[in-house]
Amino acid sequence: MRRTTVLLLLSCLLACSGLAQAWDGHGHRLVARLAEPHLHPDARAEVQRLLALEGASRMHEVASWADDLRSGESPLAKESARWHFVNMAEDGCAYDAARHCPEGDCVVAALHKQAGILGDRDQPDAERLQALKFVVHFVGDIHQPLHAGYGHDRGGNRVQVHVHGKGSNLHALWDEDLLATAGLDEAAHADKLQLTEDRLPADVGPYTPSAPAVWAEQSCRIATAPGVYPDEAKLGEAYLRQHLPTVERQVRLGAARLARLLNEVLA
Repeated sequence: MRRTTVLLLLSCLLACSGLAQAWDGHGHRLVARLAEPHLHPDARAEVQRLLALEGASRMHEVASWADDLRSGESPLAKESARWHFVNMAEDGCAYDAARHCPEGDCVVAALHKQAGILGDRDQPDAERLQALKFVVHFVGDIHQPLHAGYGHDRGGNRVQVHVHGKGSNLHALWDEDLLATAGLDEAAHADKLQLTEDRLPADVGPYTPSAPAVWAEQSCRIATAPGVYPDEAKLGEAYLRQHLPTVERQVRLGAARLARLLNEVLA
């Protein structure tokens, strides 16, 4: 009985840790690193001014803050728990605020709201700094396809897979393992994916109030594309090679859109 209880607790902890992740720290920091060189001078100056309030100087230093917050017990941690994702794959990836984001509790509404706070110069600096950290993180979240996927399996968290002889779940695979297969440290990975003017994704588009919903719908369509949900739990190198380019493209697209958002709201 005691051994069974311990195993159940360990399983719960593993499941909960998977739910708390989003791109993992590597992916979130990549989005921030790639976006920063494309900030306009006025936006960059304001970002740096706000970051300096807590001793930071670069956006990637705060890119995982919202996940760290989520693991705590503060009122804000509980309030923001559902702000990291939106489940709409069961409805054909067509976002409907009333159905998929009641009371604004999803990444689409949270990103739009926090962008508004960040851009409001009448708000206290502490609130705007917090909003900046949420914005940097949520842009990453909304471009992780399984953060806009199915609700019945909690974005793939309940889909068990085996990769390189280790047990995992589909959500964690898209958060961590796919990016890790590039075999690069963070700086080298950023160099590989850097956004030069001739390599910007074609569908970046301007930041508008409706943009987060569009981004989530695009991510949802990736999550529901054939082959993302594997036929077998045991995954080989072919699956990883097939989907690594998709994840890397989403990182680059998220970075380009983060830069556009910050340039717009901080102009």
